[in-house]
Amino acid sequence: MSASWHADDSRSALRAAPKARASLEGVVVLAVDDDDDARELLRTILEQRRATVLVASNARDAFDLLEREQPHVLVSDIAMPDEDGYALIRRIRSLSEDRGGRTPAIAVTAYTGSADRALALQAGFDRHVPKPVDLDLLVEAILVLYDMRDASPKSG
Repeated sequence: MSASWHADDSRSALRAAPKARASLEGVVVLAVDDDDDARELLRTILEQRRATVLVASNARDAFDLLEREQPHVLVSDIAMPDEDGYALIRRIRSLSEDRGGRTPAIAVTAYTGSADRALALQAGFDRHVPKPVDLDLLVEAILVLYDMRDASPKSG
């Protein structure tokens, strides 16, 4: 089971949601977490900011959704059974650009040390956001990656 938000963290995160004033309207986010409560909290928070949110409960489903739906940004937990977030992002990065291989990705995780951050970035994530999630930081990270995706050099 993944490290997830505690119930108290969930309630405080929902109360804090209006502080994240930036709108995610027009942004499609794929949120991946094996913990039902954490996944639904991510969905609620991002939808409150007007994002279109796709959800997956495991890496396999997330990979299939990413290829099929081509979301703008991936937000994924690290600790998941069977295939963790590191394996997921490595699989995604092995895809061609037109299949979603360059999709901007954020690791949202309870693994918060500097070595954990470095590992997430080395695996292929673009940002590392610790749990419990600072909503302003998460929304800002999504917006930065969304804005940067068209500015990145195209291969081929």
